[in-house]
Amino acid sequence: MSLLMRIVLQPAARSTKHVEQHYQDTIARPVVFDEHADLIEPDVRRRLMRLFPEGSAPMWGITPGKDDHNLATVNKISTGDWVFFSGDKRLYLGGTIALRWRNKALAERLWGMDDKGLTWEHMYALSGIQGFDIPVEEVRTTLGWKPKRNIQGIFVLDAVESETLQDLLTLDPAAAEQSELSDPDEESAAIAAFTGVLETTSQRAYRREQAALKRRLLRGTTGKCALCGNTLPATFLVAAHIKKRARCNDDEKRDLANIAMLACTFGCDILYEHGYITVRAGGALQVSPLAGKSPPIAAYIQDTLEGRTIDWWSADREAYYHWHRTHTFKGSAPL
Repeated sequence: MSLLMRIVLQPAARSTKHVEQHYQDTIARPVVFDEHADLIEPDVRRRLMRLFPEGSAPMWGITPGKDDHNLATVNKISTGDWVFFSGDKRLYLGGTIALRWRNKALAERLWGMDDKGLTWEHMYALSGIQGFDIPVEEVRTTLGWKPKRNIQGIFVLDAVESETLQDLLTLDPAAAEQSELSDPDEESAAIAAFTGVLETTSQRAYRREQAALKRRLLRGTTGKCALCGNTLPATFLVAAHIKKRARCNDDEKRDLANIAMLACTFGCDILYEHGYITVRAGGALQVSPLAGKSPPIAAYIQDTLEGRTIDWWSADREAYYHWHRTHTFKGSAPL
């Protein structure tokens, strides 16, 4: 996996008939390697099996384009990069590019040909896929794009934009074949391209805000974790933002009664922060399907959290929980 994880934006509007068919054929229903053993090269199959021992994987592809127009973009993509599928003015699916290879015959079998006689032969397999519901307008604002800029044609965000979007969505890497390490000059250029101040005094203000939040939430020397419900000493509880603080406006940051909850450091805080659990409207805890891929995470959730309904949920806090569900929670791929 590269040291510098890039983000790839892949247009794929499911309102388009052939895109929806491709999505159902190879994303919603992962491709079974044995069914295409005659077309998958032995070396590629071995590499796929190392990454996907269950014998199947979601797959997608990119056409070469006229006169290999897309080749320059394809060559920028590395295993370990994140890809977002976009369509109908939203980002709706994301995952890690686990492996990429070229196979015209397999692509033609899976997806046929487009109206230009091309097929999606620059193929990639996806790991850790999850659903999102992010308006493109929010992406434009976050990345400082022009108001009418759209995602047209596959492209790779630069290092600064990739990091900005990663911070917005708390993207965790999934299984991917090891690729060449990033060029040190490229990483130096990424640092040079950052125009903000490297040291600020905002940390002090942030800590004062956190202290105020915790005083509001914790009335004594012990408190109750909003997620697992355990009563614990104050040392083991943090004031966890329900909506990521970096995405809150000033009014939301000052909404001390609703923007945060107490969460314990034994696991609840980090599981919520990384989207392995979320809170449905009404307060019922929802568990990510990706949690089952890690036995320790699954065991903690099963023993401590599964089936709980939290009493910290309220109508006034629902907007913040909704943001977490659509931006951070590792939900299932939309079907």
